[in-house]
Amino acid sequence: MKRSFYALTCAAVLASSAMADFARVEMGAGVWSQTPKGEASYTDNGANGRYVSDEKEENSAYVWALVKHPIPVVPNLRVEYVSIEDSGVATGQFKDFNIGAATTTLSYDMKQYDIIPYYNILDNTAWITLDLGLDIKVVDLSYTAAPSAPFTGYSDSVTFAVPLLYVRGRVEIPATNIGIEADIKYISTGDSTVYDARAKVDYTLDFFPVIKPALEVGYRVQKLDIDEDDIDAKADIDFSGVYAGLMVRF
Repeated sequence: MKRSFYALTCAAVLASSAMADFARVEMGAGVWSQTPKGEASYTDNGANGRYVSDEKEENSAYVWALVKHPIPVVPNLRVEYVSIEDSGVATGQFKDFNIGAATTTLSYDMKQYDIIPYYNILDNTAWITLDLGLDIKVVDLSYTAAPSAPFTGYSDSVTFAVPLLYVRGRVEIPATNIGIEADIKYISTGDSTVYDARAKVDYTLDFFPVIKPALEVGYRVQKLDIDEDDIDAKADIDFSGVYAGLMVRF
């Protein structure tokens, strides 16, 4: 009995120590060089409006951070932010404004705040990490249609949240400081699909024992394919391009 109690005590201490080693904080920031492509349309009671992107490359700043802790039942947390801008040509009549027979420039700024509670399914097990969670993507969208005679211009903003499934996989290459990582946020309902996917390579600089800086380079794609019978607006727009930034691990 004493031996069993001693063995269980040692196992508990070792497990606690091991889990304590897994607590960490990571954060990063950089620039996403992305090119918007696509169009959106609006139809309601004979009113028809259309937007087509100019497909001009934009540089968007991004930041992210994650907190991992050793409490099994409580999800870990990752947060992200990026602001995407686009402009294009708008024609016709929309819900709140009528451009008329002329055309005008419509520009928008889409700020995205991702709140991601997730669980570690694998945590650097045989150099492999696998995370599963839920992403609440809060979108703060503001847009402006420029004046174009006889149209006097229009601006508005809207905030909404989109829930997406979150999956992240990572492989640490043994005997190197290189990591390969990919993640996706995804939802599909009816004929509509929204996803945000990334793949990257990062290199950790282990010059410091506690704070470890790193470099990351990757490719990111966002897709908005909205086509539902119960709404008047439809969209088929994607944003894609390379990104690069700095990371810090604690």
